Amino acid sequence: MSDAPTHGAPGSTPGGGAPGRPARGPQRINPKDRAQLQQRPVSLRRIAALFRDHRGTLALVTLLIVATSVVSMATPFLIREAVDRAIPQQDVPLLLWLVGGMVGVAAVSAILGVLQTWMASRVGQEVMHDLRTRLFTHLQGQSLGFFTRTRAGEVQSRLINDVGGMQGVVTTTATSIASNLTTAVATAVAMVAISWRLSLISLVVLPPAVWVTRKVALLRKEITAQQQAALADLHVHIEEGLSVSGIRLAKTLGTTRRDAERFEQVSHGLIDLEMRAQLAGRWRMATMQVVFAAVPAAIYLAAGLPATSGGMTIGTLIAFTTLQAGIFRPIMGLLNVGAQWVSSLALFSRVFEYLDLEPDVLPPSHPVPLDPATVRGEVRLGGVTYRYPGSDRDALSGVDLAVPAGSSLALVGHTGSGKSTLTALVARLHDPTAGRVTVDGVDVRDLDPEVLAAIVGVVSQETYLVHATLRQNLLVAKPDATDAELWAALGRAQVADLVGSLPDGLDTLVGSRGHRFSGGEQQRIAIARTILRDPPVLVLDEATSALDNETERALQAALEDLSRDRTTITIAHRLSTIEQVDQIAVLDAGRVVERGSRAELLARGGAFATLAEGA
Repeated sequence: MSDAPTHGAPGSTPGGGAPGRPARGPQRINPKDRAQLQQRPVSLRRIAALFRDHRGTLALVTLLIVATSVVSMATPFLIREAVDRAIPQQDVPLLLWLVGGMVGVAAVSAILGVLQTWMASRVGQEVMHDLRTRLFTHLQGQSLGFFTRTRAGEVQSRLINDVGGMQGVVTTTATSIASNLTTAVATAVAMVAISWRLSLISLVVLPPAVWVTRKVALLRKEITAQQQAALADLHVHIEEGLSVSGIRLAKTLGTTRRDAERFEQVSHGLIDLEMRAQLAGRWRMATMQVVFAAVPAAIYLAAGLPATSGGMTIGTLIAFTTLQAGIFRPIMGLLNVGAQWVSSLALFSRVFEYLDLEPDVLPPSHPVPLDPATVRGEVRLGGVTYRYPGSDRDALSGVDLAVPAGSSLALVGHTGSGKSTLTALVARLHDPTAGRVTVDGVDVRDLDPEVLAAIVGVVSQETYLVHATLRQNLLVAKPDATDAELWAALGRAQVADLVGSLPDGLDTLVGSRGHRFSGGEQQRIAIARTILRDPPVLVLDEATSALDNETERALQAALEDLSRDRTTITIAHRLSTIEQVDQIAVLDAGRVVERGSRAELLARGGAFATLAEGA
């Protein structure tokens, strides 16, 4: 939020006055912003709707901006009276009034500026908070497919950078238009009121001065953009090279020296850019110094020539140069409005683009009431077909399966046969293209998402632990769980002894993505989290894939105990982990090609028997 433009100092002398510099460098319209708006135009009515609840505050902010600009115009007139009358005539009372007026004008302008900043920033923060919350909630409703085809950095950028940048619409762009326009008009009126002859001279001198200033500043801005790109590249090298995964990859592949050389090249490129930026800055300052000296020089010349002075007093000259010095800032600000406005609209376009996304998996408008505590756990898939968006073939085709309540089903098959896709449909990470998935006869599409999550528990081969303590990771499943319940779940997952041996126990930080623990330990913690949730339907997607044989045997016994009296669907490549299941379904190219008990399938000598022989 930029306050009202600051005018030339009241005490500026004719010999030392220089036009104020622009608050920010000139801006060009970013081609990417223009392309974004061409692709997804933004309705101004939709933007205005965001500020509907703040109309009164914004109107008051506008009034404060106008009041600040008008009040500030009194200072040059007070200076003129002090120089022309109070000081030459030694009129102390008048001088005290005038000096007090100058201080009062500065104080009132400062107070109004603070109020303006506070109110505009408050509106900006509240609108940004509302948008940020709406966008986060909306993105949570997107299907898993959205996140698999969208870069995580893109989602984070729109949620944080774009929404944050939109605050500038209120705190910078919108208020700068009102502030700079009001100040420029008020200053021009005051300049004409003081001396119309000098105002004409300013009209001739100001345009080329503004043009030169903008041209030189654009050059530096272009170099700065190149610097930012190089710095972004440097940050990528740092992030990729010094992360846990990056360091592990570099050390195992022996690329540390090569990575260091690449980093050195990128870093060295910054030297040239920095030198160009510094020189461009020097040339900019030198050019502007000449311009700043030329403008008041022309005014002094006009004031000293009989033909143009018109009997001008020293006070009038000082007051005029004070005003003239302050008109640069609002003019330069107005020149930047176009680029700022397009940039702001582009931010709105990007955020609205995400808000307008229709989730692939929509929550039911009238969910079927189902108490997880009374769910028996019968799972059925009837004629289920699923095709991933953009794919030219079905991942699942015409699958019919019934898993009686309390029984266990194992899904086996080669990689890509559709096992994980099938379990994802049970957890409703996707919706079937055709057919239906039911729990106790209720279509999972008719269940509230939170109710379904309480009914179907999933332990996948890709465990995810948040960067927090073990306790916090476990409490995600059951926020009101006691320490005794946490230790019991860890015990059943065969990881209680490990946690008990740690100095901080349950308060141990797991590290980024759980890197504090091995893959097998992470998987057991994730299993403990699911045990804590105690769902009536359990999906185990390669749940023991990261465990050694000894730990796997112990954990398998725990999982068998956990699976007792609940419906369990297991995916496994290791056929040794599914010896006790009630039935096995063999998938191939998205179809169920065999189904039966282990003994039946082995005796049949079909696809399962072939897999068993190769195990």
